[in-house]
Amino acid sequence: MSPSPDLSVSTIDLRIEGMTCASCAARVEKKLNKIEGVTATVNFATEKAHVDYPATIGAEDLIAAVEATGYHAQLPPKTDDKPSAAPQDVVVAWRQRVLVSAILTIPVVLMSMLPVLQFTNWQWASLALASPVIIWGALPFHRATWTNARHGAATMDTLITLGVGAAYLWSLWALFLGSAGLPGMHMTVSLLPEQGGGQHDIYLEVASAVTVFVLVGRYLEARAKRQSGAALRALLDLGAKEVSVLRETQEVLIPIEQLQVGDTFVVRPGEKIAADGTVATGTSVVDSSMLTGESVPLEVGPGSAVTGGTLNAGGRLHIRATRVGADTQLAQIARLVDNAQTGKADVQRLADRVSAIFVPIVILISLATLVLWLATGAGAATALTA
Repeated sequence: MSPSPDLSVSTIDLRIEGMTCASCAARVEKKLNKIEGVTATVNFATEKAHVDYPATIGAEDLIAAVEATGYHAQLPPKTDDKPSAAPQDVVVAWRQRVLVSAILTIPVVLMSMLPVLQFTNWQWASLALASPVIIWGALPFHRATWTNARHGAATMDTLITLGVGAAYLWSLWALFLGSAGLPGMHMTVSLLPEQGGGQHDIYLEVASAVTVFVLVGRYLEARAKRQSGAALRALLDLGAKEVSVLRETQEVLIPIEQLQVGDTFVVRPGEKIAADGTVATGTSVVDSSMLTGESVPLEVGPGSAVTGGTLNAGGRLHIRATRVGADTQLAQIARLVDNAQTGKADVQRLADRVSAIFVPIVILISLATLVLWLATGAGAATALTA
C-alpha cells in the first residue's frame, strides 16, 4: 500500500516590502492563493502576509511567488525581535518631500487660480516651480509605476503617474508648441472643457497639487504605521534583557535568550522577573500591574507561580524557569496582539476587492471620455483636455 501524503499544514507570517496601496496587497494575496494548498491573507497596513501552506511547499516557494509579482518578502523575525515599524528615516523622508513640494506648489496654484497674480511670463515661473515637484516629489510613485508595469500590473501609483504625467506633458506642449508660452498669457478656471481649448492652457497646478496631496497621504500613512506598533513594542519592552542564573554556587549574568527551562535564576528587589516560573526560595511581593492591571502587589513564596515581565517589589527570590522565550505569557500576549493586527476586517476585504478593479475602470472611463468627445466632432485638443 502506498504511503499516505503528508497533510500537515504550517503557518508563517511573511514581511512584504514594496506595497503602496490596497491593490498591491490584493495582487500579492491572489498570487499566493493560486498556489495549490495555500491560504493567504495579506494586510497592507501591517505589511504582512499570513500564510497557511502544506508540507509539500517550502517558505522559499512562497517568497519566490511574492517576488514574481514585483514585491519583496522576508522570513518572519526571531521570537525576540520587536515588531517592525516604519523607520524614522522613512517618515522623515516623506515629510521632507511634503514640505519642499508644498512650498513650491502653493505659488503655482495661486498664480493659476487668480488672474490678478498672472504677471508677464508667469507661466514660465510656474514651470520652474512645478518641475521639481512633478519630477522629484512624485519620484516614488513613478518608480512604483515602472516596477508594476514591468510585471504587467497597474496600481494606484499608475493612476498618479498617468495623471501627473499627462498634465505635465500637455503643459510642456502648450508652452513650447502652443500659444500658452506667449508673454501676457492669462488663464481662467473652468470646470468643463471649452471647444478648441487646451492649446493655450497649462495644467501645472493640477500636477503639482495632486502630487502634494498624495505625498501628504503617504507621509501620514508612514507615521501611522510607525505608531501602530508602539503599544506592542512597549509590551515587549516589559521583559528583562539579562538574567542572573545560578550555576552551582555562583551567579552568572547571561542574555535572556540563553535562559532555559529548569534553570534557577535570581531576582533582586526592584528587578523584573525574566521568565515564567515557580519560586524556589525566598518571599516577596510582586507588582504585576504593568502586565495584568492588578493594582495590589501579590505576596509570593516557595511554590508560588510568577509571570515574566512583572516586578519584584520586595525580597530576593530564586525562581525555577518553567516557560522561556516565545512560550512565556508575555510573548503569547504580544503574539495575539500581532495576529489581531495582521487579520482583516470585512470592510478591509471589501476595499481590497474594489481596489483590484478600480485602476482599470478609471483608465477605461478616461479612454471612453476621449472617444466620446472625438465622436461629437470636437478637436483632439478638446478631447484630450477632457
